[in-house]
Amino acid sequence: MSHEHLSPALRRIAASPTTAMTDRATALREAGRDVISLSVGEPDFATPPHVIAAAKAALDAGATKYTPVTGTLHLKQAAALHFRRDLGIACQPEQVIVTAGGKQAIFEALAATVGEGDEVIVPSPWWVSYPQMVRFAGGQVVPLVTHAHHGFRFEAGDLDALITPRTQWLLLNSPGNPTGAVYPAEMLRGIAEVLRRHPQVMVLSDDIYAPLIYTGQPHATLAALFPDLADRVCTVSGVSKSHAMTGFRIGVATGPAWLIEAMGRLQSNASGNPAAVSQAAAVAAFEGPQDFLAEWRERFRQRRDLVVSAVNAIPGLSTPVPDGAFYCFVDATPLMGRFGGDDGKLALHLLEHGVAVVAASAFGGKDGFRISFAADEAVLEEALRRIAGALA
Repeated sequence: MSHEHLSPALRRIAASPTTAMTDRATALREAGRDVISLSVGEPDFATPPHVIAAAKAALDAGATKYTPVTGTLHLKQAAALHFRRDLGIACQPEQVIVTAGGKQAIFEALAATVGEGDEVIVPSPWWVSYPQMVRFAGGQVVPLVTHAHHGFRFEAGDLDALITPRTQWLLLNSPGNPTGAVYPAEMLRGIAEVLRRHPQVMVLSDDIYAPLIYTGQPHATLAALFPDLADRVCTVSGVSKSHAMTGFRIGVATGPAWLIEAMGRLQSNASGNPAAVSQAAAVAAFEGPQDFLAEWRERFRQRRDLVVSAVNAIPGLSTPVPDGAFYCFVDATPLMGRFGGDDGKLALHLLEHGVAVVAASAFGGKDGFRISFAADEAVLEEALRRIAGALA
């Protein structure tokens, strides 16, 4: 098969750089190389025991068959509880769709609504898959550039200046990947005022990292704060980051009924239902004890502080303190002359010295890289020693 046999939609996108770097690090380890991977956003904590017990019980009970395409009623009820309790969003089970990971929910929402030439505003640096999904659907990515000195957040006026009659969506990820940026309620208020002036613009609110905020303030999200906008907001969540369940592949989304129905129609033809045993485990995750999250959050905060301190001590590197998630977005501008201005070469240089990171350019940034601090403290300390040695 040649390139010409590929569809125009597929030709517009590339493979995820984060998974590509992670796969490369895995291959090197399998070949006997000592490589520490800080390239993937995956908590190193064990999945909570009550979730594992629920998965085992589901298997013993024969939960190995098809379920309704958009999820079991029990999981939709549990997800509605999660949206209400943890995000402040009032929704009913029929307003929820269960997907094979949050990524599938985002893809379905965009694929169901974006057509040729439609514009989607995406704050950058962005999660690597956002622009790829928009391009696959035929849409045009409109970058909303943010900067470290402003906490990688944009002001309402910045958004207003980019909206045109072709604008379909604003993608809003808080806490954000790759920067850890968190949008407090007051900033969301200004964004809401802009949205009210542009009723055609919908918002995809990616709240997957909501449990991981280190500011001491509660999580703020548009659909909860401004109910008058709720019928224009699709909120995505899940259990991968909050409950260390990345391999279970369960995401949940809530939004206007017409959009949830459209996403379900697409899912019925693309993948069918998420795995039955994973759905049972996710019920336990949402309905079971949540107290472990406080300990996990404190561990992540300590790791954040460790990495920020170590990075800022390396000549030529700097990073702001992220307010949430488990990433540091590192600036290496003073060193880029050594790598011909190519941060991909910088990432490969670090890989040769035993640490896998992802180049900033993969996220719509430049001259640096992203570190995931979802790893044990001793592992992080060794990785930062290697990075310092590689750049000395």
